[in-house]
Amino acid sequence: MERSYLTTLCLLIFHQIDAAYWQEWQMFYLPGGIQLYVGFNIIIIPILLMGYKSVIVGSESRFKYAYLCAGLGILTFMVHGGFLLFGHEQFTLPLSLLLIGGCLVSAVWQLTGIHKIKGAQAQR
Repeated sequence: MERSYLTTLCLLIFHQIDAAYWQEWQMFYLPGGIQLYVGFNIIIIPILLMGYKSVIVGSESRFKYAYLCAGLGILTFMVHGGFLLFGHEQFTLPLSLLLIGGCLVSAVWQLTGIHKIKGAQAQR
């Protein structure tokens, strides 16, 4: 689960860097614009990093963090898929699309790993 968490986390961070280029806050009509966008990242990235630590050390909270990270990966794909379906021209460069698709693939890989670990624990 460590590798899939780290992969999803990195893809989400890379996407946020890409999102700054595309000025994603304008797509969401965020009041406060870039300030709220940066504030969100100031809050969520440390939480996800603490989650990665909890996964590595095997703490009780590791599954909550893993579900959060995977959920954000899936949400990223769904939101941007919706934007594409409604004709937004942002995030249409190949690397942008690869990052968004990678978030989904990695999140599914992560969820699969979570369920394998939980299944193995339940059999004990």
